[in-house]
Amino acid sequence: MNDFLNSTSVVPEFVGTREIGDTIGMCIPSVDPTLLDQLHITKKYSVLGILSARSGAGPQIMAMDEAVKATNTEVVDIELPRDTKGGAGHGSLILVGGYDPSDVRSAINVALDNLSRTFGDVYNSAAGHLELQFTARASGACHMAFGAPEGKAYGLICGAPSGIGVVMADTAIKTAGVNVLSFASPSHGTSFSNEGMVHISGDSGAVRQAVIAGREVGLKLLAQLGETPVNDFPSYIK
Repeated sequence: MNDFLNSTSVVPEFVGTREIGDTIGMCIPSVDPTLLDQLHITKKYSVLGILSARSGAGPQIMAMDEAVKATNTEVVDIELPRDTKGGAGHGSLILVGGYDPSDVRSAINVALDNLSRTFGDVYNSAAGHLELQFTARASGACHMAFGAPEGKAYGLICGAPSGIGVVMADTAIKTAGVNVLSFASPSHGTSFSNEGMVHISGDSGAVRQAVIAGREVGLKLLAQLGETPVNDFPSYIK
């Protein structure tokens, strides 16, 4: 990162970036009331934190889920643009609110620092991608984005092309006794992305087992399209 971008005296709202997903974090210490009235947010905090990315939605949401647990902040809006720089999935826009700029900046920093973990079970090939996420205790970000019950284990199982996601979901659900929250497909529950994605909750061990089973079949299927899918960071779902 060059000195210009690293200087918060030049851009006081800037918090940090990560090359992972082309993700940038910012904080508005006192958002303009006119803009605040126009934002589609559930609560109107005067201090807003922003996490915005070209590639990746689940990883950023999961990272922010950890951030709000660790700080005095609340997720107030999550949007999933159809993006991924031309790939099959989403980008992301996540807004968090708070009363103290230092709390909001801390939340953004925690989320940025978690990205190398939450991208650990994103597997890419030229033909598509897989994404798996798991938390033993969902918080506000998972609840807002995916309907996950707060305080309960939550898992995300996603495959692209979307048909792979359908098979991954079926395998996962059959593997362990979990609650199916929803299934998202190109015309239902996504921003017309080419993904099949199931959201599950329940007992922590069962959810983890289901996610791992979905991952195993997804890796085998996506590899049939000519290239072994690889993750850029160590897997965190064991």
